[in-house]
Amino acid sequence: MASIFTKIINGEIPCHKVAETDFAISFLDIRPLKRGHTLVVPKEEVDKLFDLPKADYDGVMDLAYRVGAAMEKAIDCKRIGVAVLGLEVPHAHVHLIPIDSEKDLNFGNPRLEFTDEEWESIANEIKAAL
Repeated sequence: MASIFTKIINGEIPCHKVAETDFAISFLDIRPLKRGHTLVVPKEEVDKLFDLPKADYDGVMDLAYRVGAAMEKAIDCKRIGVAVLGLEVPHAHVHLIPIDSEKDLNFGNPRLEFTDEEWESIANEIKAAL
């Protein structure tokens, strides 16, 4: 059965897409820790990031690099935190999270909610900075 991320990649489930390449897609996390929390997901469905073929891994990390740099320009924060957990969805993914302190990377923190207009605005701000 396809993961929720594969369904997003295939267009079966909508997302607030930020960027896409042949290897990966980047979109806003629907349960964000901070405004702008973005995921970078390989198009190949594997459970663990290091199970990806090297070219796919490089493609994911290249997109994470570019999206993270754009996020630093678009989102007010001290830096972009990076986390690879992969326990909540069995499809490798990289979290890019705007942070002002290490506490902002605590996945036990309450998740934020936004209106449809706010989601679209956040995605557009990051896209514009790419």
